Amino acid sequence: MEDAVDDMREDAAQDTGSRGHPNPYAETVLDLVERIPRGKVMSYGDVAEYLGSGGPRQVGRVMSTWGGGVPWWRVVHADGTPPPGHEQRCLARWREEGTPLRGSRADMGSARWDGQSESSA
Repeated sequence: MEDAVDDMREDAAQDTGSRGHPNPYAETVLDLVERIPRGKVMSYGDVAEYLGSGGPRQVGRVMSTWGGGVPWWRVVHADGTPPPGHEQRCLARWREEGTPLRGSRADMGSARWDGQSESSA
């Protein structure tokens, strides 16, 4: 029983990155986020769907843990809202990059990146 508990703890440590280094899934998420062009966004779910693994919560966990070194403002909720607590910084970045907006949200119809085209137009 103790071995099973230890194995679960080890898996959880790898999944949450409590060791301080991104796990392979996190590295893949961060690599994709770095490729999102200026003026474009992907939702947490879009990122997971593009990668074919994980889900919005797993992508959110990666971004909250290691996203500071990538253009984090380009990953949003499905409705185009920015991560909580980062609204003003996000809006400033979006305006700077020319991201299509609807009020204080990214316009997902125009700003969503499909992962194919590298251009920001």
